[in-house]
Amino acid sequence: MRKAIIIEDETRAQIYLKGIIEMHIPTIEICAVCDDLPSGIIAIRKHKPDLVFLDIEMPKYNGLEIVNFFDETELNFGIIFTTAYNQYAIQAFKTSALDYLLKPIDVDELKACINRYETKQKTISENIIKANQLLQPNTKIAIPDGNNLLMIDTKDILYLKADNSYTSIHLKNGKTHVTSRFLKNFEDHLKNNSNFFRCHKSYIINIDYVKSYSKSNGGTIILDNHIEIPVSQDKSEELIAFFNKIER
Repeated sequence: MRKAIIIEDETRAQIYLKGIIEMHIPTIEICAVCDDLPSGIIAIRKHKPDLVFLDIEMPKYNGLEIVNFFDETELNFGIIFTTAYNQYAIQAFKTSALDYLLKPIDVDELKACINRYETKQKTISENIIKANQLLQPNTKIAIPDGNNLLMIDTKDILYLKADNSYTSIHLKNGKTHVTSRFLKNFEDHLKNNSNFFRCHKSYIINIDYVKSYSKSNGGTIILDNHIEIPVSQDKSEELIAFFNKIER
C-alpha cells in the first residue's frame, strides 16, 4: 500500500477525489484530507506520504508554494496537482514536466497519473518553481498619462477595446483610460496572464468578470455591469475551454 494525502479546499472535491481513489486505486491509502496548504504541510510531516494530491487555487497559499515549506531533500514524495486552470496555463505544467489532473477529474486520467508516478520518480522542486514562474501573471500595466505613466492593476480591468491605433481600457469601477497603443501590444503584454482572452479582433476580456455567454447572434459575452462583448466565430471554442463544463 502507498500512503497519500489530499490537500483541497472544496469539500465536494475532497469527497469526490477520495471516493474515486478508494474505488479505483485500492493500492493507495488516503491517510489525511486537508483544507489548505499549512494544514497539509503538517500532515505531510506527520504521515510522510508517498503521494500528495495538491489543489493549486486555495485561500492564502496556492499549491505551487509548497516549495517554500520544504527543502529539496524533503520533497521526496510524488505530487499530482489538481487544477481548473485553462488550456493555456496547463502548458506551464506540461513544460515543467509536472503531473496534473484537470478538474472535473476523470478516472482514466487519474489511473494514468498513478501509473506515471509508479514508473518514474523525479526531483520536483525545480519543476514546481519553473511552473510557478510561467503562471505568474503581470499584475500591473503601465499606460501613458500626459507626462506620467499610470499604473493599472490587471485585476481591476474588465476589458480592453481597440479603436484603430488607440486602445480603451475599461475598469470595473466604471472608469475608462484611452491610450495610443494598439490592442496587440496589450495582448502581448498579457499573454502569460491566464485571466485575459482575446475573444474578438477588437476586444480582450478579463474572464473573472464573465457572467454568461450566448451562442446566438454570432456569440456574445455578458460581463459584470451587463456589458455585452462580441465573440468571433473562430474564438468560441477557445472561450468555452476556459470554463469547466458539466458533462451530460
